[in-house]
Amino acid sequence: MDLDGTRVAITGAARDTGRLLAEAFAARGAQVFLSARDVEAAQRVVDEINRRGAGRAEAFHCDLATPDSVRGFAAALADRTNHLDVLVNNGAPYIHGDDLADVADDMIESVLAAGGTGTVLLTKHLLPLLRASTRPDVVNMISACGEVGQHRSGAHPAFYAAKHAHAGFAEILSHRLRPEGIRVISLFPPDFVQDGPRRADSDLTAQSVVDCVLFAVAQPRDCFIREFRFEQVSGPRT
Repeated sequence: MDLDGTRVAITGAARDTGRLLAEAFAARGAQVFLSARDVEAAQRVVDEINRRGAGRAEAFHCDLATPDSVRGFAAALADRTNHLDVLVNNGAPYIHGDDLADVADDMIESVLAAGGTGTVLLTKHLLPLLRASTRPDVVNMISACGEVGQHRSGAHPAFYAAKHAHAGFAEILSHRLRPEGIRVISLFPPDFVQDGPRRADSDLTAQSVVDCVLFAVAQPRDCFIREFRFEQVSGPRT
């Protein structure tokens, strides 16, 4: 898959799935703009990507829970490029907890602000760059926690709430941007592992999620893949 010259912005790209996404796009020739709350960690990812010599990367600070930080990241991108081909809304803090009282108020505020308000604001402020692209895609890394009636995750209720907000935003965005040729692609993976054997009887891996993203954005422009829904491993394993 050749993505040479494709310009990609990824939030939450300093580690785990965000890092894998950045590395995968860059390995295929893309120019990748990484954002993270920990910009030093993001810079280490950038240094490794640039050392490999395929696509190029650049790191930016962005705290999705802070509107000024979101606007600052969007403005910095507008200074670097006149268009954006792919926005991957990946950044969102995950928190565990069965009971609302398991997590402090400020953490609940941060999760909802990042997964809800921050994602909406960043997409809003980057839409002019996406509209300037000949192949614009918005990819939403949501979670099965954003599916109606899904109760299998150990995530805190605030995370469920943030992901339902993200899912609702993605759904209406897909409908309203479709006439402009902007594809909105959403993924609803269950809780998954970063590394694993990638067998049918094993948990979903981060690499498989990344492969779904790459597959979707590589499709011809008449192919609008709106959502990826995943089966979850259940029952005893042998």
